[in-house]
Amino acid sequence: MPVAVVVGTQWGDEGKAKIIDLLAGTHSHVVRYQGGHNAGHTVVVGDQRYALQLVPSGVLYGHVTPVIGNGVVVDMPTLFNEIDVLEGRGVSCSRLKVSSLAQLIFPWHQAFDAVAENGRGDAKIGTTLKGIGPAYADKALRIGIRAGDVRDLNRFEKLVRERATAALAMLKSVGGESFDIEEVVARFVVLAQRLVPYIANTVDMLHDAIEANKSVLLEGAQATFLDIDHGTYPFVTSSNPTAGGACAGTGIGPRYITRVVGIAKAYTTRVGAGPYPTELHGALGDAIVDIGHEFGTVTGRRRRPGWLDLVMLRHAVRLNSLTEIALTKLDVLDTFDTIQLGIGYTLNGKKIAGYPDDIELLGRVEAEYVELKGWKTNLRECRTFESMPLAARTFVETVERHVGVPVTMIGVGPERDDCVIR
Repeated sequence: MPVAVVVGTQWGDEGKAKIIDLLAGTHSHVVRYQGGHNAGHTVVVGDQRYALQLVPSGVLYGHVTPVIGNGVVVDMPTLFNEIDVLEGRGVSCSRLKVSSLAQLIFPWHQAFDAVAENGRGDAKIGTTLKGIGPAYADKALRIGIRAGDVRDLNRFEKLVRERATAALAMLKSVGGESFDIEEVVARFVVLAQRLVPYIANTVDMLHDAIEANKSVLLEGAQATFLDIDHGTYPFVTSSNPTAGGACAGTGIGPRYITRVVGIAKAYTTRVGAGPYPTELHGALGDAIVDIGHEFGTVTGRRRRPGWLDLVMLRHAVRLNSLTEIALTKLDVLDTFDTIQLGIGYTLNGKKIAGYPDDIELLGRVEAEYVELKGWKTNLRECRTFESMPLAARTFVETVERHVGVPVTMIGVGPERDDCVIR
């Protein structure tokens, strides 16, 4: 059975959770492979709305084993709050597994995050201040504490106290917020005791599943252009959301992956600073934000709206080896008389090839557009491609022509079943 990867192709908020939820029904394991509680996924099932941050979207299916992979950084207070909320609403989290190799987040990581962001002045990158970057930095510095360390509580307590002491000294030297070492140690030892039953050797577990012909779905947080290597650096996250990160973040080698689904909204949004060639201002942008409810699940921040950028999407196809695209929120454009698609870039009046690898250059390009007629029809009742208005089908076919891979799923509403499968 294939291993499938689901990856965002823009700057996040593409509606990955809905597609993952849709695909999870045919998979035995759904694995989160990077990021932390800075990611927000929203799934709508009937009249129920579930906002997820760390727990993989597949938790809503009774037959799925949700897995937090080794590439994730885990904030235990957030994780257990999310588990408590889900179980309070009748969603069992007993099947959840957390990789013993995943890194843990502590209060000093959030304090360092705030110091770094405040120190940037007008050049802030728009971090969520959740401690994600500092936790990954500790991982790279080889001073982080792993989830598996909770299995020996005495050792865990010693590690936390030692690391907290060193972190506090450094925070004081840079004017960061202080904390009580013993209070942090006591609180996290209690959390560690609760985490123990969830800890697993997830690498072996996933390979055992593959060898037993079970199907595995790997879910990324954030998106391609927030990737620390391939995104609009430095306005990026601290990990690799691209499909290549799925291998490192789960321990599953690339030859097992046979399907890579790229999620793209029918328009573009981003949160925080950074260049944005197809950004919309004024009434059109406000309309997309209002109709699409474009406010962050985690932060509540208003997202910056823009037309769909096919240069960007084509680059995402290359970076992730996409086999297909799931196009979400096409219904948000139902009321528009005309719709623009960004199909190229110019610089000083001259066309440039591809997606720039220089953020300063990307900030100066101008997008070239093709204008399409709007369909002025409610798409929510559509369940087949043939039942969609001609103008909407033309939009989808134009996307396919420019990016070179098929659009196999089309979101036409917020709920689980509001989708056209081709």
